[in-house]
Amino acid sequence: MTAASRFARLRNLAVTGLVTTGVAAAALTLTPAAHAAEAHKAAPAISSKAVSSAGAKGASNNLDGWIKQSLAIMKAKGIPGTYEGLHRNIMRESSGNPNAQNNYDVNAKNGVPSKGLLQVIDPTFKAFHVAGTANSSTDPVANITAAANYAAHRYGSIDNVNSAY
Repeated sequence: MTAASRFARLRNLAVTGLVTTGVAAAALTLTPAAHAAEAHKAAPAISSKAVSSAGAKGASNNLDGWIKQSLAIMKAKGIPGTYEGLHRNIMRESSGNPNAQNNYDVNAKNGVPSKGLLQVIDPTFKAFHVAGTANSSTDPVANITAAANYAAHRYGSIDNVNSAY
């Protein structure tokens, strides 16, 4: 085993241990740097009518409601994902706190802390923001939808993400 592979294994074990204990600050953020060379197809714009109708279907202003609103937008945009996949990743990344912010990792030290339910850094949010949602990485629906859009381009779906990404 080379020194590099030992270091990678140790790093993975450390991150896994921290995530398992629920330390949100250890969550690996959504960073566009890892895929900067990959071209992504932006999600088409969504009408405000579609966004309003998502809220009009009884989606409340809580985690359940935000996920349901995001799923309605994702469906309209062709972004894959399920309630279960979103909820699982949200609970791992922020414990459901839309104001969660990681002030400890390398991104935070570089001035771009990860924020929100799915711990998105601003460059990733801007790159994968879904038109028709708020232009704020801390808006719960915009955060979920942008992160799901990123995961769809990077992993095929947020459902395929089972650890820090």
